[in-house]
Amino acid sequence: LCLVPEGEQHKTLDTIASLYPQFVAAHLDRSSAVVALGGGVVGDMAGFAAATYLRGVPFVQVPTSLLAMVDSSVGGKTGVDLPQGKNLVGAFKQPRAVIIDPSVLASLSGAEFRAGLAEIIKHGILGHADLFCQLEEHGPTSLAHLVADAVRVKVRVVEEDPFEQGRRATLNLGHTFGHAIEAGLGYGEWLHGEAVAAGTVMALELSRRLGWLNEADLARTVSLFKRAGLPVQGPGMGAARYMELMALDKKVAAGKLRLILLEAMVSADVPESEVCAAIEACCHG
Repeated sequence: LCLVPEGEQHKTLDTIASLYPQFVAAHLDRSSAVVALGGGVVGDMAGFAAATYLRGVPFVQVPTSLLAMVDSSVGGKTGVDLPQGKNLVGAFKQPRAVIIDPSVLASLSGAEFRAGLAEIIKHGILGHADLFCQLEEHGPTSLAHLVADAVRVKVRVVEEDPFEQGRRATLNLGHTFGHAIEAGLGYGEWLHGEAVAAGTVMALELSRRLGWLNEADLARTVSLFKRAGLPVQGPGMGAARYMELMALDKKVAAGKLRLILLEAMVSADVPESEVCAAIEACCHG
């Protein structure tokens, strides 16, 4: 049993380095499986350790948070953060299996559960209108149904584009802004799902400013995030600081920021002034 410290602030290369001696002591070989039991941070780190130990050993995800169940445990992205940005070191490592038991969600705090709802809402925006409407109106028939619907959205996208060469990039809606929030606050102050919620509102506000999204759909999304108890405004770090942090995002290509926006799969040529205006419109202070 290998234990790691709790929290995003411990998702580092130092923590990964502490796992390898334990693998050696346990005599793991290339047929030995690493099982990740925990939330998204545990899954990301265990997966990266499995991808790199002996150049790769089998890996199984057993997510225990809502966010991990519907998002990070599915798709094979693993890795750790650097002080400069989130998930800047990692590897694609598909799990042999993902085992989800919704009953473990009873142990989650309200904040952690709401953080998972952010990714479910994102999936509803991107690929499951019925899921969005369920959350907006009467809610899902059951928690298991909610998780299954959200997972199906991601599975369809990952099967089509496992290494994020095209459509899978759309799953990063709100994440470039959200990762800037997490990095700017030093990790741990905001949960990942909270940062994604505020980041998604920024992305949709930018989409509106570019004429790609109407006011009504933006308002519906903001209202749903609020109903879920999630933040719809980012911390007031200033647009310049956001841009500085976003310039280190993994999705930057040829020096240009690639943002996921509605009505445009990926945009590399959004005027910086419009990005800054959207940030300022969606931040406190």
